[in-house]
Amino acid sequence: MISRIGQHISRVFERTAPDPFVLAVLLTLITGVLAITLGTFPGKPDDQGRVLYLLDAWRADDGLWRFLAFGMQMCLILVTGHALASSGPVRRLIAALARLPRTGASAAAMVGLVAAGFGLINWGLGLIVGALLAREVGRSLESRGIRAHYPLLAAAGYMGLLVWHGGLSGSAPLTMTTRAGAAKVLPAEVLQRFADGVPLSETLLSPMNLLAAAGVLVLIPLVLWLLSPKGDEDVRTFAAYGVGASESKRAPRASEGKESDEGGSPPAYAGRSLGHAPPKTFPDLLHESPPLAWALGLLFIAAVVRFGSVDGPGRVGLNEINALMLGLGLLLHGSTARYVRAVEDGARGCAGVILQFPLYAGIMALLVSSGLIDSFSRALAEAGGHSTIPLMTYLSAAAVNMFVPSGGGQWGIQGPIALEAGAAAGISPGKMIMAVAYGDQLTNMLQPFWALPLLAITGVKAREIVGYTCVVMVAVGVWFGVLLVVM
Repeated sequence: MISRIGQHISRVFERTAPDPFVLAVLLTLITGVLAITLGTFPGKPDDQGRVLYLLDAWRADDGLWRFLAFGMQMCLILVTGHALASSGPVRRLIAALARLPRTGASAAAMVGLVAAGFGLINWGLGLIVGALLAREVGRSLESRGIRAHYPLLAAAGYMGLLVWHGGLSGSAPLTMTTRAGAAKVLPAEVLQRFADGVPLSETLLSPMNLLAAAGVLVLIPLVLWLLSPKGDEDVRTFAAYGVGASESKRAPRASEGKESDEGGSPPAYAGRSLGHAPPKTFPDLLHESPPLAWALGLLFIAAVVRFGSVDGPGRVGLNEINALMLGLGLLLHGSTARYVRAVEDGARGCAGVILQFPLYAGIMALLVSSGLIDSFSRALAEAGGHSTIPLMTYLSAAAVNMFVPSGGGQWGIQGPIALEAGAAAGISPGKMIMAVAYGDQLTNMLQPFWALPLLAITGVKAREIVGYTCVVMVAVGVWFGVLLVVM
């Protein structure tokens, strides 16, 4: 029955869901209309009209261009995650895992579990590993004559974005570990209560979040297994998408090697080995020298270790996570040449982030300057009384994420409101941070912004996966809500 529900919802989304960039444009226009008609405009001068005031807020440095620095951090997370995922050891792991499933249902469950597991480590790593694994599993099943619904495999590969904000790259918990990080999003009157920040022991490493993570690692593969179509007429196989065909037939460039992954052609967006010919010049020798890459990789890791020893592991932030990913990637690739190639491939996946991030920053400016976000978040947070403030904050965060699909950007909007509401009700700041984090990650399953790299790798369209991710979202959403109420 669940598979039939998933098929029906998927067909509805395929007929109605716009592409991600079109969705960003539509949300910009809708937000503008709502802001003009329903906004309270707390800071608007009396002599300025609403439309001009909103236009000025939208075009300002704090509008369209607000997330330039944060966007670079997000691109680094994506690119370093991709580079690590495309290293030899991880690619061999992906190839080995791809040969394990014996049915389409077990394949979807395994891809979802692996994507979620890696997503808890790093959202960029989870996204790229999930995408590469979905494609390689589809290819492996096709070669063995096992029918599997490829869009469901792609949806399973997106599961890392359903758990990431409760993992080691969660931007809200990591931003709040230090006063300097908290100062980027909190106003002075709220910041004074967090002189030492909020340690990870109260957020990511809290009993509630550890239980939440354990629960989703069970729920995600279970629901995906149940969603697998039972009839062959509903199955769209890997062969129908022709993924990787042009890549496998392309002659390698002179700077590329000819080795491939075990069991198939080299995957698109994977770091390619350089040629086996010995380096001809001293610069070539340096570029392909393992000791040079290892030295830089160890330096990055040493910097993170030093940070942890001085400031404490509970204060690790986004910059430290990126440094760690850079270090690990350099060590596993074993040369700066291979690492640069992997980063170049991964940077293609940033195209959607670069193009759409300003639009979503502009949407945030419209919501903030009109007063809509403050009114909406406060009304929803207070709707159920003090005892349900975390739950209502979680639901409001899920709604806001549809308009501002950025964990850090959304925390900048809702963080002060959530912490003030929690403080008034005697709720720990750690729980309020995680309430926003859970809501933010939940509706990633409806908002396809972060799926852009996965769509490029797997060759599916956003509308083909959203029906399945929606079903998983409902199951996991109930789990998060229950934990926020009872713990």
